[in-house]
Amino acid sequence: MSSLDVVTVGTAVIDHIYSLSNLPEPDGGAFAREHTTDVGGVAANVASGLAEFGNKTGVITRLGVDSADEIEDDLQARGLDCSRIRSGPEESSYTLILRGPDGKRMIVAGGQSVPNLRLDDQDIEYASDASVVFTSAYAPDEVVSRLVSARERGEISTLVFDLAGPLSELEGRGTTPETIDRLLSIVDLFVVGEVAARSYFGGGAEEAISTLIQQNTTRAAITQGRDGALLLEGETVTEVPAFDVAVNDTTGAGDTFTAGLIHMWLLGDYSAEDAGRFAAATAALNCTEMGARGHLPSESEVWEFLENQ
Repeated sequence: MSSLDVVTVGTAVIDHIYSLSNLPEPDGGAFAREHTTDVGGVAANVASGLAEFGNKTGVITRLGVDSADEIEDDLQARGLDCSRIRSGPEESSYTLILRGPDGKRMIVAGGQSVPNLRLDDQDIEYASDASVVFTSAYAPDEVVSRLVSARERGEISTLVFDLAGPLSELEGRGTTPETIDRLLSIVDLFVVGEVAARSYFGGGAEEAISTLIQQNTTRAAITQGRDGALLLEGETVTEVPAFDVAVNDTTGAGDTFTAGLIHMWLLGDYSAEDAGRFAAATAALNCTEMGARGHLPSESEVWEFLENQ
């Protein structure tokens, strides 16, 4: 039996969130009306959401010495196993999240701790002991490639991959197209948003679904923001509408959607329709508060929300 339900691999960072008077045009400017900081990063966000649902969850990441204590203390307080977190002398990875008054965002990443992450044999053994392993394209190519190899050999039983950004964002620091090509036929859940889908598949949802079917991808989710999501299982496509809530911040919505999907579709073995509705509700509730993990709901909160829809 696995000692952990899920291990997430990749980014745990400090988010610097600026609420601006406007999103500046090239050579333009803006005024920062508010500045807050929080722990974020795709791996940390997904792990935090899964832990809130009661899953035993661990994180593999690399932190810079300047933020290691802050990030690790936060993750431990959320009940995550941090035994495979390591730190180095470099600047810790971070994101600058620039929010305009209409909710639109620009995100800028920096810091070298996550690009310097590498996996050793103990990491693979740790991940292999979990029911599900999650990673994203923001993890270095060497990391994702090693997880793909472990899945090919059957050392990892279930692998989830999130193509979390367009290819232009990933060059030199994230997963390469060649590794993404490799994983399509062995990944157990492939998650991608509209912008990233266009950069990799050369088109929108239809092109993505066509390619995923050709590659025999077992399960996939194409997220479309306010337009909901499309879930693919075999050759069956299920439409999942988004819920209408009072949105304060969409940062982290995709990560909380993924956490809900893993919890219900992979760990819970619900149908695509039921898992999708649960994931959409999870994302909607998180959007009602500020920050990538502004309101990570419990499972009972999600069911209550769904009962009232």
